[in-house]
Parts: sequence; structure tokens; C-alpha cells
Amino acid sequence: MSDFCVVMTTASSAASVQRLIDAALGEKLAACVQAMPISSHFVWKGEVMRESETLLLFKAKAADYPALQETIRAAHDYETPEIIRLDVAAGLPAYLAWIAASTR
Repeated sequence: MSDFCVVMTTASSAASVQRLIDAALGEKLAACVQAMPISSHFVWKGEVMRESETLLLFKAKAADYPALQETIRAAHDYETPEIIRLDVAAGLPAYLAWIAASTR
């Protein structure tokens, strides 16, 4: 298992984006959060949906994932938010050390 991960979620409003970022950084569960606009296409409750959203990428320690998942879930306004953990197979040692030093 990797010591580090990237956690993905999406949000539909600027207020939700800021709430999610503030919660994760405020609790030191992520060292960095990147936010980028995306166009999402998905099936929800039998309907094809097309939404403008913001994709959030949280850079974190794998050991903090359970707490980060709960923090995202608690701060999220979606009924069933995307919360996906992607383990980091390798990375610049200095960058990974920075993540470790910047989180709990």
C-alpha cells in the first residue's frame, strides 16, 4: 500500500467547493487541493444528467483517508458524492515529504 493518495470529489457550487477545501485544509487532512472546472455526464436516478462541476483533487497521506472521506462527506451537499481514493505509486521524494509535513 502507498503512503500517499489523491482523493477526488466534485462539487456544483463555489460555496460547496470552498467549504470542502476549508474543511480538509483546516483539519490538516490534505496538504493541497486543486480545483478545476469540468463538464460531467452521468446517469442519476434513471436520467442522463449533464452538469458543470468543479473537480477537486486532495493530496493526502493514505493513513488520513478515512478521516478525509468523512470530512468530505460531512461537508458535501450531494446525496451520494464521488469520493475516490487513488494511491500514489511514486512521486518526487521532496514533494511527498512536504505532504507528510503539511498534514497531521
